[in-house]
Amino acid sequence: MDYHNIITIEPGKRSGKPCIRGMRITVYDVLEYLAGGMTEAEILEDFSELTSEDIKACLAFAADREKKLFVVSL
Repeated sequence: MDYHNIITIEPGKRSGKPCIRGMRITVYDVLEYLAGGMTEAEILEDFSELTSEDIKACLAFAADREKKLFVVSL
């Protein structure tokens, strides 16, 4: 999934954290809801401005960030 048109980063919004479509809902917020046991349907019910594609974009963004992490051995 290409999340680049969905996940936005603006310095003055939510301290520059990655947000969904310029809203004040962060990728972290969505991931925290999912990790806490909320289903996609429950998130969409609580946040009517979100779409299923938004949630998938959050997961793709997180997966991409994880892929870029590496460990430096000392």
